[in-house]
Parts: sequence; C-alpha cells; structure tokens
Amino acid sequence: MSEAQSLYAHLEGALNGTVVGLAGVRRLLAVALIARGHVLLEGAPGLGKTLLARTFARAIGGDFQRVQGTADLMPSDLTGQNVFDQRSAEFRFRPGPLFADVLLADEINRASPKTQSALLEAMAERHATIDRVRHALPADFLVIATQNPHEFEGTYPLPESQLDRFMFALTLGHPDRDTERQILGRYGGGVGGEADPANATAVLPASVLEAARGEARRVHVAPALDDYALDVVRATREHAAVALGVSSRGLLALVHAARALAAVDGAGYVSPDHVKELAVPVLAHRLALRPEASLEGRTAAGVIGDVLERVAVPR
Repeated sequence: MSEAQSLYAHLEGALNGTVVGLAGVRRLLAVALIARGHVLLEGAPGLGKTLLARTFARAIGGDFQRVQGTADLMPSDLTGQNVFDQRSAEFRFRPGPLFADVLLADEINRASPKTQSALLEAMAERHATIDRVRHALPADFLVIATQNPHEFEGTYPLPESQLDRFMFALTLGHPDRDTERQILGRYGGGVGGEADPANATAVLPASVLEAARGEARRVHVAPALDDYALDVVRATREHAAVALGVSSRGLLALVHAARALAAVDGAGYVSPDHVKELAVPVLAHRLALRPEASLEGRTAAGVIGDVLERVAVPR
C-alpha cells in the first residue's frame, strides 16, 4: 500500500465512525488534503455537511476552529484584532479563528460579502494582513466551508474571486434509501443530539501526510496530459454558454489534484481518467454562465460535460 493510500485508509477509518455514505466526497477530501486545496461543501440543510467537515478536521489533527456564518459576523471576528494591554501600555495582536490549522467556515454564504472577503488573502497566500502588519498562517492552513444553495433566504452568493480559491466545490444530495436506513439505525435510537466526531476519530500522523504529499509530487504527468488539461481549461473560455471561463489558478488546481488522485489510486502517473473525474468538482464552480444560458437551463456541470466530449483525449 502506498503512502497516499495509507492516508486515505486512515481518513476512511476515522470518517466511518460518524459519517454514513458520501464515499465520493470523502475520497475527494483526501485528495484535497494531499494537494493542499480548500474545499467548499454545498447542499441543503440537514445533509451532514457540518458533521462531515468537523469529523474530517478532527481526523487531520492540529488546531481546529469553527466559525458560524451570520449576517452580523465581522472580518475581525475571523482575523482577530489588536487589543490594548494596559499592563504593557501597548497594543497586542489577539489572533482570531483564522489562525488555525483547519478552519471550518460553516454556512459561509450567510456571512456578508465584507466578511467573506477577509478569507481571500488567507486562502490564496496563507497569511493575513491586519492593521498593515502581515501575519503568517500555519503551514498546513486549510479551509473547509459549507454553504446552502443560493436560492435559500438570507444567503449571499460567493463572488467569483472567492470561489476560485476553492480547489473543490462538492455538492451533497439526499442519500439513497439504504444509506438513510443506516443513518436511522445508527442515530435514530437516541432523543435529540448529534454525533460527536471527537469520540470516533484517530488523529492522522504528520509523517503520513508529508509522505503522501511527497509521493504525489513524484507522480509523473506526461506532456500530453498537461496539454489535455490545458485544452480542457481553454475550451471553457471559448464555450458559447460561458461568460467567464476557468482561470490559470483553476488549471493548476486541476493538475495538482490529478497528481494527488493518482497517488490515492496507487498509480505512478496521471491518466486522462483522473482529469475527467476531477473536471466537474475542480472547474464547474469557477465558471460564470451567460444570463441567456442560465435561462435556458444550462448548468456549469453540463458545460464541463460538453467540453470533455469535444476535447480530444490523448492516447
């Protein structure tokens, strides 16, 4: 078993203690961890987004902080602020929850755009500037955010600049009957309350994570695969239904994630199937469709499907 496969097995064991189903989402969470990518989980309330994110964060270990998105949440509630210390007669910086190894931004789209923007610098550059002073974030800083669909009341759609900083945007749908039966059997016997991920997780050793990341860096990407990823990204910019195509950051995220996925699969090289599997979760949320395309019922995932059909696959 490879190092990346060992990491995935560890996370699966930790998540199985509390989370039922969501196998595909759990697999991509492991990929995001190896590739140092932030993750956005979208779905209707009550589908287990927060439980999944909390359990995953606990399994990673390190300092974990959770912030609940609300309309009155201020940027300083995330970043922290300088506080006057009367003993020393000087201001001291008191860090906020942003300075954690894993930050769970729960229902991020319920926070105002002003507060959402406090994450932009941190997610892209892994540091934060407060009162013109730059503060470094932890080396393994990771944001796991959840959001309700935009049509729900009291939400602020994330701007393109914010969405582009998430490596993956994963949609959680309603579970099938068998999965929901398992949920009922596991949690239906009590009276209220929810599962506690702290009781069911074993922390991932740092050495395993670093070894998995080193293994992903050694995964071979053939020039033809680089060209394939590049052609897919450029095709999104030329699609008739798209107003804003995938950025260069999206291209890099696709290749980095493909390396990590290949490592999780135990492969020494990236294949076109890895790129295809990741195209929707990595690229779809980065697209802005034309208004007329949206009125016609077109979706970003559908556009990515069109692109994959049109772009020639290398042998």
